[in-house]
Amino acid sequence: MLNAIIQNAIDGIITINDRGIIETINPSACNLFQCTPEEVVGKNVSVLMPPPDKERHDEYLNRYERTHHAHIIGIGREVMGLKKDGSVFPFRLGVSEVQYSGRKIYTGFIHDMTREKEAESKLKDYALHLEELVEERTQSLKDSLNELQQAKEEVSQSLEKEKELSQLKSRFVSMASHEFRTPLSSIQLSAVLIERYSQQFTNANIEKHIAKIKNSVNNLTSILNDFLSLEKLEAGKVEPIFIPFDVVQFSEEITEEMQLIAKQNQNIIYQHTGTFSMVKLDQSLLKNCIINLVSNAIKYSGENTFIEFNTELTENALIVTVKDNGIGIPEEDQKHLFEAFFRAHNTGNIPGTGLGLNIVTRYARLMNGHIKFQSNVNEGTSFTLTFPNSYE
Repeated sequence: MLNAIIQNAIDGIITINDRGIIETINPSACNLFQCTPEEVVGKNVSVLMPPPDKERHDEYLNRYERTHHAHIIGIGREVMGLKKDGSVFPFRLGVSEVQYSGRKIYTGFIHDMTREKEAESKLKDYALHLEELVEERTQSLKDSLNELQQAKEEVSQSLEKEKELSQLKSRFVSMASHEFRTPLSSIQLSAVLIERYSQQFTNANIEKHIAKIKNSVNNLTSILNDFLSLEKLEAGKVEPIFIPFDVVQFSEEITEEMQLIAKQNQNIIYQHTGTFSMVKLDQSLLKNCIINLVSNAIKYSGENTFIEFNTELTENALIVTVKDNGIGIPEEDQKHLFEAFFRAHNTGNIPGTGLGLNIVTRYARLMNGHIKFQSNVNEGTSFTLTFPNSYE
């Protein structure tokens, strides 16, 4: 049974005497070393070893016999084996000392490590390749960071220049707007005086041209107001002041004011929904928003039309709606509607700066509100402002 176990063992088993001469070798060991028992039995076990172990083996045995200090016997270690074709392979060698029939025998157990070493080698190669990749990626990241830092510096310089230009533009707009107001006021006053002095003359042309002067002054004043509002917004000078007020009374006053500048037979219809009317918002900003929307409704609607102006107060929100039956906004222009200086392509010769809705949006945002709209060409437009109602 013992012989059958040895002959069929997966690992190689070799026995040698105290002089290093091979006495037995099992089939697994023969397969590993590519030899037959007849070729190695009776020979020194060093024939199965490559240099330098080949030359030192007998010295190892003699030293153990003298000192009994084991370097491999009873310990085991990784060594290299020499095949018949001259190639070498790694294996794990465990050696046991056996006393048998009054003499000393050494048994070597050989476990082939070729696959393990190949796998280990592949793992090392992969680790080395991975290190190279990491190093490459790290260098690439460093280069990207350097480029990013350089780009950041360039952008910072550009932003600084743009900031300077913006400040210069804002100062110019502010100065120009204020400087224009004085001559415009003089023109307006002169037009009023001319109208008064000309009352004794029944000439329709005088009235027509005075009306044109007044209308042009009003348009230019509106443009200057838009520029000043934009300049203050850009400079961060607009801070909302929330105070409680009656939104119905507030809206009725705006309706009366806007009705005076409406076109012939244009009627602004105001209606309020809700059982209470007190809100807490910035009156000035809200008035600017509503006047802007109603002015647009007047401007882009024809004579003999109705403009709906509604307020609705719920427990949670104030909803302001301005609806007209005017020219509407083309679908392709709607996505740009709230951009500064943008005007829809169907506005024609109707005067405007393209700033109004941009200002309304920003004012609404300052009061924690938002704006939305619905529009169809030649069917009119409806704008809705919604603000949280925090009044208690």
